[in-house]
Amino acid sequence: MNDKYWEEEIETMPREELHKLQLRRLRKTIGIAANSPYYKQVFQKHGITADSIRSIEDIRKIPFTTKADMRANYPFGLVAGNMHEDGVRIHSSSGTTGTPTVIVHSRHDLESWANLVARCLYAVGMRKTDVFQNSSGYGMFTGGLGFQYGAERLGALTVPAAAGNSKRQIKFITDFRTTALHAIPSYAIRLAEVFQEEGIDPASTTLKTLVIGAEPHTDEQRRKIERILGVKAYNSFGMTEMNGPGVAFECTEQNGMHLWEDCYLVEIINPETGEPVPDGEIGELVLTTLDREMMPLIRYRTRDLTRILPDTCPCGRTHLRIDRIKGRSDDMFIIKGVNIFPMQVEKVLVQFPELGSNYLITLETISNQDEMIVEVELSDLSTDNYIELEKVRKAISRRLKDEILVTPKVKLVKKGSLPQSEGKAVRVKDLRDNK
Repeated sequence: MNDKYWEEEIETMPREELHKLQLRRLRKTIGIAANSPYYKQVFQKHGITADSIRSIEDIRKIPFTTKADMRANYPFGLVAGNMHEDGVRIHSSSGTTGTPTVIVHSRHDLESWANLVARCLYAVGMRKTDVFQNSSGYGMFTGGLGFQYGAERLGALTVPAAAGNSKRQIKFITDFRTTALHAIPSYAIRLAEVFQEEGIDPASTTLKTLVIGAEPHTDEQRRKIERILGVKAYNSFGMTEMNGPGVAFECTEQNGMHLWEDCYLVEIINPETGEPVPDGEIGELVLTTLDREMMPLIRYRTRDLTRILPDTCPCGRTHLRIDRIKGRSDDMFIIKGVNIFPMQVEKVLVQFPELGSNYLITLETISNQDEMIVEVELSDLSTDNYIELEKVRKAISRRLKDEILVTPKVKLVKKGSLPQSEGKAVRVKDLRDNK
């Protein structure tokens, strides 16, 4: 085996061969998806069968699948396999209305996913001799088990440290001689601060590789992280609906993320018209799973904005590369690696009679940490009693944390003090440094 690649034959496959493999897998995927209640109905309505797909372009005959479709068919309307016989794990992402999007995996699906993550880690130079520490949340969040199984597949010694507790993270890094770490960008900066507080120079540790992702960040922010931690930081992309981490990853060239086309079919569309945009133009990323058996997703609108990068990569991998994610085509924002919708905040605020209807979410970078501030107007009915208002403020903060998994700063303000906007209310002001 060539030491440069995890799976040389697939990673360096000529484009023509790759397209043939994609078409074979797409037709197989459509055959499987037809067994799910949701796709069965969609395919019948549009006259779609595996045989009707003669080329990759024929996928456009099939309508898009959206998060709304997944919620409407919650929990198992898109499951195509025999869940009771072959289902081995459920993952879900947080939802705006309390209805999460759910993905069910078979053993085959989990093995395919672990292999993709191993391929990604190998591409950034990780080997089985590495010690890999994961500071992602475990549980329903895919960043925990996704990276865990991928690193184990690679053969690395794994440290499933999970999220938070920075002093303990640093103790593990120094005591276990961690060489590779997975962390969201804002947490990587926080760790650098704690290193400083503890009087430890990160450059004196064995840490050399950092995998970052899960929240949008600029290349300037990446370079800053590399500088303060003394590592090489590699950008990654994944989402629960497409397994989780391992969809696209930088290689050691750090010039765009290779998206694994043997397992995902990529389209970039104009979010308004749904029509494809030319390569190199920014649009919405649409993905189709090509190697998932329990619950395939076809033409899934990710709402993430990116573009296909021109030219080939010097690393020799032939799979196309996408640019870092530019943002969302809807109103979702990401803070501390968690996807949040203004609707989730609103849902909590309306439960308090002391509050008016006007609120504003401000996202700011304070001491290198992303913070979320929720300002909300009081209603005419509210009291002037400071102690009572403080109780309300704390209750709102607790309830929001339960809903969105992040603790925001809550400020109660006088009625009429927040700006009123004509037309659609501006609910989110993003003032973060990485914008």
